Amino acid sequence: NYGWRDYGARVGFWRVLEILDRHGIRASALLNSEVVEHYPQIVEAGRQRNWAWLAHGSTNSILHTDLLVDEERVVLADVIDTIERGTGTRPRGWMGPALTETPHTPQLLAELGLNYVLDWTNDDQPYPLRVPGMLSVPYSVELNDISMFVGARMTGPDFVRVLTDQLDQLFDESERSGRVMALALHPFVIGQAFRAKYLDRALEYVVDHPGVWLTTSDEIAEHYARETGLDTGVADASAHS
Repeated sequence: NYGWRDYGARVGFWRVLEILDRHGIRASALLNSEVVEHYPQIVEAGRQRNWAWLAHGSTNSILHTDLLVDEERVVLADVIDTIERGTGTRPRGWMGPALTETPHTPQLLAELGLNYVLDWTNDDQPYPLRVPGMLSVPYSVELNDISMFVGARMTGPDFVRVLTDQLDQLFDESERSGRVMALALHPFVIGQAFRAKYLDRALEYVVDHPGVWLTTSDEIAEHYARETGLDTGVADASAHS
């Protein structure tokens, strides 16, 4: 497993990066804080492209499920501060390693200045959580390369078909109200040589589709808060788009 995942950092990431650049797509990077130390060249590549940085724990091997509130407060502060030092930007969003949270996570994140999470994969639109100023922004365990390629054993053409079908359906529904299509990619999966061209083809369909907003999770949260009048306590950063 170490070697498989390390392929993503050594090779797959750069292959995916070229594809994103070709289509002018900025990533919302779910960043383990240890990447700052071990793969600074990856962070620098994202900095150069003005990516959105989301805190994603220290590593994906350390889950947050059983943390006591005081323990979690310390862990979250360290993760977020480390990412801020490494990227030059304080994260505004969070996704737990393996989507893990405790009952206290949203409140602790709000205290640290974050205003949205991706852990609740239960809607195609953002919505407010009970913690004041905290949003859920869509993420997908279905439109996710691990679920599709590793779990369901889909082929590259299957991936393209699923992505285009998802976009078509959500676009039709968006005539009444906006929809979010989150595409979850892991460089050690989609960055394999025999899969990369299918990502390229799928993104070409997205980019060429009229009426699609290519954006980041930060900007989706900003837009939702602005349109609904929700006070997230975070200044509008749309000027940096």
